[in-house]
Amino acid sequence: MLIAISGGIGSGKSIVARMLVAMGYDIYDCDSRARRLIDENTSIKKAISDNLGACCIAGDGRLDRKVVGDIVFNNPDKLALLNSITHAAIREDIALWHKKQSEKTVFVETAILYQSEIDRMVDAVIDVTASVDIRTKRVMQRNDIGYDEVIRRINAQNYIIDRPHPKVYTIKNDDLKAVTPQLLSILHELNV
Repeated sequence: MLIAISGGIGSGKSIVARMLVAMGYDIYDCDSRARRLIDENTSIKKAISDNLGACCIAGDGRLDRKVVGDIVFNNPDKLALLNSITHAAIREDIALWHKKQSEKTVFVETAILYQSEIDRMVDAVIDVTASVDIRTKRVMQRNDIGYDEVIRRINAQNYIIDRPHPKVYTIKNDDLKAVTPQLLSILHELNV
C-alpha cells in the first residue's frame, strides 16, 4: 500500500513523516528526492535552464534553488512550467522506489499531491492541515523569510481540486490537538 502524506508548506507533514519513520515505516520524501534527481539529471537541468533562464544553474552545475524560487513563486506560469518539467520524472522515481520496497505499506511525503498527479498513484491520503496564520509563523521562523514571501509560497501551492482522492484522512496540526493520537487512529483505520 502506498499512502501519501500531504499538506501545504508549514502544515506539519514532515513532523508526521518523522513520526512514521520512528515507527519503522519507509518514506519517500518528494522534496529531497526531487532535489537529488534534478541535481543528477542533466536533461532536467537543461530543460529548466532553457525554459526559466541560464541563471537557474549555479557555477558548480547544480540548480540554484534560490533563483528558481524567486522566479517561480512570483510567476504562476513559470511555476507551472517548472512543474511540467519535474513532475513526470518524480512520479517515475516514486514508482521505481515503491517497487523496490519490501514493506507492505510505505508512504510518500508531498506538498503538491494533486498538482503533481501523485494522488493517482496512492491508495490513501493523510492530509495534514493548519491555519494560514499558524503555517505562516512556522515557515517564517523555520526558513527565516518574510511574511510576504511565505504567503507567495502558500498561494503557489494552492490548487483547486476537481476530484479529491476517495480516501482522505485529516490530521489537524493546530497546536491544540495532539498529532500522535490522530495519526495512530488513521493507521488503525487503514489497518497498517
